[in-house]
Amino acid sequence: MEFHGRVLTVKLDDGRRFKAKTEKRKNWVDGEDGKDYRSSRHEEREGSTKAFRKVLDSQPENWQAVVSAFERIKKPSRREFGLMVGYYARRGDMNRARQTFESMRARGIDPSSYVYTSLIHAYAVGRDMEEALSCVRKMKEEGIAMSLVTYSIVVGGFAKIGNAEAADCWFKKAKERHTDLNAIIYGNIIYAYCQACNMDRAEALVREMEEEGIDAPLDIYHTMMDGYTMIGDEEKCLIIFKRLKECGFAPSVISYGCLINMYTKIGKVSKAMEVSKMMKSVGINHNMKTYSMLISGFLKLKDWTNVFAVFEDVVKDGLKPDVVLYNNIIKAFCGMGNMDRAIHMGGCIPTVHTFNALVLGLVEKRKMEKAVKMLDKMALAGVSPDEHTYTTIMHGYAALGDTGKAFEYFTKLRNEGLQLDVFTYEALLKACCKSGRMQSALAVTREMNAQKIPRNTFVYNILIDGWARRGDVWEAADLMQQMKQEGVQPDIHTYTSFINACCKAGDMLRATKTMEEMEAAGVKPNVKTYTTLIHGWANASLQEKALSCFEEMKLAGLKPDKAVYHCLMTSLLSRATVAEAYIYSGILSICREMIEFELTVDMGTAVHWSKCLRKIERIGGELTQTLQKTFPPDWNAHHSLDADYESDINDERSIHGDNDMFLAGVNDGDSDEEGDDRHGSKGYNQRPWA
Repeated sequence: MEFHGRVLTVKLDDGRRFKAKTEKRKNWVDGEDGKDYRSSRHEEREGSTKAFRKVLDSQPENWQAVVSAFERIKKPSRREFGLMVGYYARRGDMNRARQTFESMRARGIDPSSYVYTSLIHAYAVGRDMEEALSCVRKMKEEGIAMSLVTYSIVVGGFAKIGNAEAADCWFKKAKERHTDLNAIIYGNIIYAYCQACNMDRAEALVREMEEEGIDAPLDIYHTMMDGYTMIGDEEKCLIIFKRLKECGFAPSVISYGCLINMYTKIGKVSKAMEVSKMMKSVGINHNMKTYSMLISGFLKLKDWTNVFAVFEDVVKDGLKPDVVLYNNIIKAFCGMGNMDRAIHMGGCIPTVHTFNALVLGLVEKRKMEKAVKMLDKMALAGVSPDEHTYTTIMHGYAALGDTGKAFEYFTKLRNEGLQLDVFTYEALLKACCKSGRMQSALAVTREMNAQKIPRNTFVYNILIDGWARRGDVWEAADLMQQMKQEGVQPDIHTYTSFINACCKAGDMLRATKTMEEMEAAGVKPNVKTYTTLIHGWANASLQEKALSCFEEMKLAGLKPDKAVYHCLMTSLLSRATVAEAYIYSGILSICREMIEFELTVDMGTAVHWSKCLRKIERIGGELTQTLQKTFPPDWNAHHSLDADYESDINDERSIHGDNDMFLAGVNDGDSDEEGDDRHGSKGYNQRPWA
């Protein structure tokens, strides 16, 4: 036909096209020959869905492959969205999990309990429990009930951030809503209390679980062993290991790893090596974690030879050293002072963690210029410093009392948008307290309060020690009271710092009461605590009390170190002109102990002590002969008891100066004592930046 001058061809429909469409729709609804009818679009979607699930199962570590497979699904269903949210949850990728969740809702698909639980899991893994609880509230608003899995994830999330109280609250809610609990939720709440070092409550929960007829899986035994490791209870840890075997479980590499970890934490590395041999004898090979534990143990002992011996075993076993292991080897080279080799090792794996290990090594050697230059090397390697890098440098300047530099790198950290945490503020406080700027320290604590960062035991220790340096016992006592009000538990370093404050203020009555309070709280005094108290009694000219405290320390099973003998002997010799028998016998007794332990003093100390001896025995006698056995081997060749008086005065000043320096560092926030699992053996060595 012709239309407006153009020829058009018209095809008449006899109804077959419409009939075919109707037939296809009917086949899709009813199925054909007893089978589901699949259109080409439907088959294409099903194929892409199967491909996505296959990639998800076979290549979960390949993030790009999983995302690409998901994007090839033209119209994902609730199930596919849920799987993708769950995938991001396992990776702790909160942002992408939320983005996928919102994309699903934008398509008009309502989330199910499973999808909500997956999103909550993402926030729990990412340690953002505030957002996780926000999702829980949203679930309730939409009338979606929380499953036992949801409760378990919330309990586990609070356990990971160390909030045992909140974890227990949600555990109780789960018991109210669900009568039949399982081993998973029990494992999460037990883990929460183990992390909080409340092993009595953890034991009670294990018993409760068994009474409910729920068999404890192997993981719970490992959790309990880790809990006892954190509180240093070797006996209980071994009992759990024995019970594990009695219940029919074959110890795995994780089981033996728990024992190795426990022994390395308490400093019994030889025992850890025995466990290693036992493990090999039953046919269980080491993995990277167990080898890293052994290396960490030898690092604490500064046993560099065994560190490298274990590293050789790693290579012999055909294991590929990871970043953690290389970082430990770098620490070993740093500890040996071989910084060139450490930097060469760092070139193998140029990651931020490797550079952080190098920075830490340089900071510990007080080589701050080289530590700062590492920032330039990081920039050349295309590696950006993180908060741990800057915080480590801040701690280095803090140890030197350089408040200006510490604040300079704090400003850089903040300007680069990095996370400010309690460890960062600890470095600032340490710098302020080292330099005696306590008003600045108070300003830092106010800033912490504004940022809603709670003060932990280490923060209080630094502040108390700062006031102790100034002998301000009232400020120190006020901080002790604040700790109790905030529920922060004082540790051995807290009590020792406060005792130091009391001793410097001359308040020996309060110092003695603090010792009693400490023991009543279950905190045992260590050598530094007794040394501080002995020095306090000596400064108060109560040498008899100092000797009594010294004997009490030995009765407590503690071995006196060189500093204790130095402090006590100097104190007794300063009072040697007072003709009291206990001073004379005390000097002889301490001399004999020093000779027995083969302890010798430096030349300056020998000169000072010899001057004090002249006041007692001008021509030499039993005291002189005994005391000189603690002097340096070249004493007789270079010095005599008739040393120049002027020189002696100068030496006396230097000796007292050294003693004051030692006591000022008794509790400087950097303790040499073994702390909990988080803080390591020397102050901040087990911080995340270590």
